[in-house]
Parts: sequence; C-alpha cells; structure tokens
Amino acid sequence: MRRALIVVDVQKDFCEGGSVPVKGGADRARAIAEMVQRSAGSKYAHIVATRDHHIDPGAHFSDHPDYQNSFPVHCVAGSEGSTFHPHFAQTAASGAVDEVFYKGAHSASKSGFEGSAEDGTSLAVWLRARSVGAVDVVGIATDHCVKATALDGAKAGFAVRVLLNYTAGVATDTTDHAIEELRQAGVTLTGKPVVLDG
Repeated sequence: MRRALIVVDVQKDFCEGGSVPVKGGADRARAIAEMVQRSAGSKYAHIVATRDHHIDPGAHFSDHPDYQNSFPVHCVAGSEGSTFHPHFAQTAASGAVDEVFYKGAHSASKSGFEGSAEDGTSLAVWLRARSVGAVDVVGIATDHCVKATALDGAKAGFAVRVLLNYTAGVATDTTDHAIEELRQAGVTLTGKPVVLDG
C-alpha cells in the first residue's frame, strides 16, 4: 500500500511568537523538517502539507475566543503568520513537499481534508489519484487540526497513523481526549506528543 505523509499547519502563527502559539511548536517544526528530509523519496510515496489560509472565517475569529471553536485572528491569507515556520519552510521549498493544501478561507476548517491545492483539487482526490491508501499525520496541534485531519482521513477510507512524537498539543487534557477519540476511530498512534501547558 502506498503511504503519504501529511504535515499539518506548521505555520508561524501556531509556533512561539505567533498569534495562537503552541508551546513546543518551533521544536516540532524542526523535528518534522528533519524527518521529511530523511524520508523524502524513500519512506513515503508522497509528502504533502496543509496550511490554515483564512480570509473571512466568520465566528472562527473572535475577540473573546473559547480556544475550541473560536480563536484570535491567525493565519490570515497573505500574512507573515500564515507562512510555514522557518524551521520547516526551507524543507518545504526544497521540493520535498509535493503539494500544499489550503484550508479555512471562509470557515473554521480544521481538517486538511477540507482543504484544496491551488488548482482546487481536494486532498483526498489528490491522494487517490496517486494510489495512496495509507497516510501518516504529523504537525500542529495534536488536539485540533492534527486530530481533525486524522479523523477525516479515516472516514475517507485511508489507513491513518498519527506520529505523536512529531506533534505538539495545546493542553494535556484536550490532547488526552483527542488521543482517545483517534484510538476509538481506529487510527494507529505511535510515540507521545509534546505538550508544554504547565
């Protein structure tokens, strides 16, 4: 079975110094970049990445966010914060990443499977066109967009594995809950996420 790697939202706004920072995000960005460099052309048939790309996502942006469904302004299309974190950007630009899928222009859209490439192709269609049946998911944040991407991948019929060593979670309780949701959905889990909420 052909396997792809999905790198979720390794963007400046989700790492230290960004508008919605996840502690440990920059460190995971570096670790993911190193893993991609090692794996390109060998372990994975394809490597893709997702990016939050908000234009007008409605209630997803809030002055009084609940940090579950609403958040401060982040990853606005064309902004510096929406770009890949520097630790990952060079790897992505080197050709190791085959395609980038943009999500959330006019909605919350946490899952990479809700995104599309610049030509409008959805992630699921892109993967199936290349005979990919299994995906590994890494990125930020374990308890939000990584979880949503992995769950949607499983619903779409892919064999999904989340490499927790290459994820960063916002908080221990929500990350633990996300891991249990993933386990119950039949997603394979390896390693342990970085969670630095204390």
